[in-house]
Amino acid sequence: MNKDIFKLEPQRLWKHFYSLTQIPRPSKKEKAAVDFMINFGRNLGLETITDEVGNVIIRKPATPGMENRKTVILQGHLDMVPQKNSDKKHDFEKDPIEAYVDGEWVTANGTTLGADNGIGVAAAMAVLEAKDIAHGPVEALFTIDEETGMTGAFGIKPGLLKGDILLNLDSEDEGELYVGCAGGLDANIRFSFTPQPVPSDMVAYKLAVLGLKGGHSGLEINLGRGNSIKLLFRFLYRACKTLGVRIGTIDGGSLRNAIPRESFAVVTVPSKNATNFEKLVREYEQIYKNEFSLTEPNLSFTCKTDSLPKFLVDENSQSRAIRAFFSCPNGVVRMSDAVPGLVETSNNLARVYTEGNQIVGQCLMRSSVDSAKEALADKMAAIFELADAAILFEGGYPGWKPNPNSPILTVMQQVYKNKFGTTPEVKAIHAGLECGLLGGVYPNLDMISFGPTIRHPHSPDEKVNIATVGKFWEFLVEVLKNVPLKG
Repeated sequence: MNKDIFKLEPQRLWKHFYSLTQIPRPSKKEKAAVDFMINFGRNLGLETITDEVGNVIIRKPATPGMENRKTVILQGHLDMVPQKNSDKKHDFEKDPIEAYVDGEWVTANGTTLGADNGIGVAAAMAVLEAKDIAHGPVEALFTIDEETGMTGAFGIKPGLLKGDILLNLDSEDEGELYVGCAGGLDANIRFSFTPQPVPSDMVAYKLAVLGLKGGHSGLEINLGRGNSIKLLFRFLYRACKTLGVRIGTIDGGSLRNAIPRESFAVVTVPSKNATNFEKLVREYEQIYKNEFSLTEPNLSFTCKTDSLPKFLVDENSQSRAIRAFFSCPNGVVRMSDAVPGLVETSNNLARVYTEGNQIVGQCLMRSSVDSAKEALADKMAAIFELADAAILFEGGYPGWKPNPNSPILTVMQQVYKNKFGTTPEVKAIHAGLECGLLGGVYPNLDMISFGPTIRHPHSPDEKVNIATVGKFWEFLVEVLKNVPLKG
């Protein structure tokens, strides 16, 4: 959308990032990006392979005089979260991202930008292409489907990677080095219902919760933002009890790892209660605006008359589903005792929708403590089993335990201080990084995660700070020059 991106420094990184924005690459639909990366590596004359799940590995020999350094794996993921504003026409499987420069930031027109993890991937590409950067042996690992299940990292086999040090280029605060992350677990919930005919005296409305910020369900779960699904079911609990509201269809949230920004429902109301229903919607909109006046200034909750649905959810199933989703834990469950200010355990009620004769729900639970994650899963099971729903847990992945004796951490702290005059913060993160899975297969890897400053990932407000991309690049180049010797 705006080729001023090509003028940004470092140009060698930004040109690759722009190329990535032109390649549709939503999670599980990364084939074009995989093919692009294979061609990129082969055109450079570098050893380029793909594994059986679609990860791409490109190897570059050490520059002269650096052959005795440990091998560094530069790791990032090719996929991006496909989120857009409801009024934006965009097909993530076909259309390029309309990226542009907005002051100190690069952002996108009505969609996610893909800086998560496009900037990290672009940095690795720039290293592979460079002829003027000193480094030991480099192995670039580009994984698939990180955002919706870490399929690529799950598929990595022993013996494939040759590196000693892994630099994960997928963190989102410049000046911070991450040495640990949370594990995760998906919950898939299903309520079966009996479709019932719509009584003749009903009026239909479409409810809409709009204008929420959403965001990353790990990094931003502690910011007190509204969850559109929770707000919708909070209203339905009251409206169904007092006004005889019946559910036709529900469509809330979009992705398991994004805080739900928008939710919709088509409901029916007895004609005699229509005026009171509209009044109750206005009352709840004001309640929500008052409660979220600082965190969600653009929140709206509205209803509009609509055509009658084809059928209604039976009253018993409707009651059980509403009570369960209204009661479902959401947001921060516990803060960490070990790391002040870090979320230990959380749940994101991410998606609820009707499909055939079922109401389907999806949640993503995170915790840096395995036993706490298991306890949250048990609580979720207890709630939904009481409501006679089926609940299935899958897609679990481990956390990444910090290594206080990491040699590369010591090097990176010193390099950063020498380069920028300050000491970087060492942190753990309440999000899933691929380091946990990769470390499970390659337990001897010395791992650090870092990156530039990215705000509002997983939402159409995603943006990356230009100045921090420059610092991130300079830091990466200097670290590669100072990688420890083998042995």
